[in-house]
Amino acid sequence: MTELLYLEDPYLREFDATVVAVDATAVALDRTAFYPGGGGQPADTGHLGDTRVTKVFKDEQGHVWHVVDDPAGIAPAVQGTIDWDRRHLLMRTHMALHLVNAVAWIDYGARVTGANMEPGSGRVDLHLEAMSKQFGEEVERRINEYVDRDLRIETVFVRRSEADDGIFRGRASSIPDTEDPIRTLVIEGLDRQACSGTHVASTKEIGSIKVTKTESKGRANKRVKIELV
Repeated sequence: MTELLYLEDPYLREFDATVVAVDATAVALDRTAFYPGGGGQPADTGHLGDTRVTKVFKDEQGHVWHVVDDPAGIAPAVQGTIDWDRRHLLMRTHMALHLVNAVAWIDYGARVTGANMEPGSGRVDLHLEAMSKQFGEEVERRINEYVDRDLRIETVFVRRSEADDGIFRGRASSIPDTEDPIRTLVIEGLDRQACSGTHVASTKEIGSIKVTKTESKGRANKRVKIELV
């Protein structure tokens, strides 16, 4: 399995690694800071040495593969470099969506039914029976209050036997039963959610957030779209 360096340090921009496997389009490394995508968050891009990494994914055995133009040309020992501006914007966007999730859960008891993001924008689908005209305005006000409070954000691993139902914010947990302990994202004094993505260290680092649209996607499925401004 590839050691996932981003789990401990999402701010890591460069790292040294060893190639452990090569196929026609990609190389697998013994360790990586590249996020392979998941939970609606896109995979990172960057470089291995001088070669461009255009896509990253993780296989069922836990190996992280880095798609490059010429896998055979990658040196056995290589330095990886993350496209930091893109990664940091995704980290901020990721946390903005976490704040929407937190408000939806705390104020409305709503679980997440889906999510997706691009650098600087994203959406969350929520299990809600109804949504008022003022719903988006209220969510925007609340999440920006939490941004202004500059709450600390940290990663905490908890044993599955000690995890309460509230950390599994989706209606059905996508976390395998074999995953123990579970990585959780803790927003100081506010919320805890199971999460395997990358995130910033405080809510202030997210910057201002605008709710650009709310819409119904079904009887009990409501969508909130946001942008960083």
